[in-house]
Amino acid sequence: MNTAHRLHWSTLGESSEGLEHAWAAAWEITVDRGAAPSLPPKDTDLWAIQAAGDEPSPAILRLVAEVAALPILLLLSPGAEPLSPRALAAWSRLGSVRWGLLGSEAPLPGLRPLSGSAPPFTPTQTLGLGLVGLGPLMVAVVARARASAATRATVLLSGESGTGKEIIARAIHQMGEERDQPFVAVHCGAIPENLLESELFGYNKGAFTDARKDTPGKFREAHGGTLFLDEVGTMPLAAQVRMLRALQEREIQPLGGGSPVKVDVRVVAATNSDLWKKVQEGSFREDLFYRLDVVPIHLPPLRDRRDEVPFLAQHFLNRKAREHSLYPKALHPSVDPLLMSMPWPGNVRQLENAIERAVVLAGPRPVLTRQDFTFLMDRVPEGELMSEDSFQKSHPGMPDPEAQVGDQAPGAAGFMGIPPDGLDLNHVVSEVERNLMLQSLSITRGNKKRAAELLGLKRTTFLEKMKRLELEDASEGGTDLEPS
Repeated sequence: MNTAHRLHWSTLGESSEGLEHAWAAAWEITVDRGAAPSLPPKDTDLWAIQAAGDEPSPAILRLVAEVAALPILLLLSPGAEPLSPRALAAWSRLGSVRWGLLGSEAPLPGLRPLSGSAPPFTPTQTLGLGLVGLGPLMVAVVARARASAATRATVLLSGESGTGKEIIARAIHQMGEERDQPFVAVHCGAIPENLLESELFGYNKGAFTDARKDTPGKFREAHGGTLFLDEVGTMPLAAQVRMLRALQEREIQPLGGGSPVKVDVRVVAATNSDLWKKVQEGSFREDLFYRLDVVPIHLPPLRDRRDEVPFLAQHFLNRKAREHSLYPKALHPSVDPLLMSMPWPGNVRQLENAIERAVVLAGPRPVLTRQDFTFLMDRVPEGELMSEDSFQKSHPGMPDPEAQVGDQAPGAAGFMGIPPDGLDLNHVVSEVERNLMLQSLSITRGNKKRAAELLGLKRTTFLEKMKRLELEDASEGGTDLEPS
């Protein structure tokens, strides 16, 4: 047996006719005989699926998003009715798909390149997708988003307001083959109920008062690309019926009559409410829920991603300074514990607004300290702020929150007396100089240009001193470039 190639066979409840034994000479085979398919093992090289229906079921679409670009072999029974063009198109949207007849001849191991795990994104790549400082929870979110981007499956993003659902939707669009096609965002809750259907599906001239010309609607605007439906849970029931047909038939019916229009659109929906609860309450259609909930992705709140806060804060700090044409600023290291201990009920959006407020009100000061963020304490409910002791225990090595060296008078930190046996002045001066340079690099997070400006030095002078004091290793990983 050639164990270098592994085939997973989902029969979808149909008989395998014992062919797995005939194929065993070419493949290491696992057979899944249930009516609902199971997830192929991690080291699978080819996924064989017995085509028992016209189109892939929601269960198959969900699993395809998990395995991303795993090659798929669609097995057709000899003498069975051929699949319709619509069914073929639906299966083709899954990605790397080929068709074959079910028989004693085993599929060829070289049918598709062996599957392999994609390398993780570099920081530059994640920043290009609008993502900053990914912690373990967000790494899992991006992994699932990346897997779904390899298909055309519908994605449902859930999470509290301000967690970045639209950013993930845009990332899915950018990671998919449709990246060069339109990305159209619709906030369902911001459009009046009587206008939502015409906004989504378009209308013909004369369909209603003031309909003076044909209007395509958001579905047709997004043709070939991605339609992002934000706050889909607010959609009225009448629009839900039309939405269900659009997802099922891949066609829309403009208001005012006329022929249905075919659309090829990836739908990414988002909600900050519990859609399943809405289904049970009767305010959201159950069949539409299942159509949307093909690939569910939950975005965790910022209070569960505290390690990302310093990276997000620095990113917003740079961006807001540029937006308001202000001199670039830095965060004192003692600010990080304060920001990380906050509950952030408004999530990333609240953090962004807090940074913008501090940047604008700081005036010409180049370094923001804890005093610039005291306004945050006024809105924290009692008991929701992590105590300083608890924070220090859970994040050992973080700066002392009380160490406000950024507010000390120049020279005060370096004052010392002369011991009775004297001292080496050059050595003491070098140590003071070294400590101040390390402190400036810490405040600016390794940005040498800003560190030099904090000390009133030219960048070339700063670099020469770093070389003389052997500080190159201590500042490794710093950059003179502004993050995007």
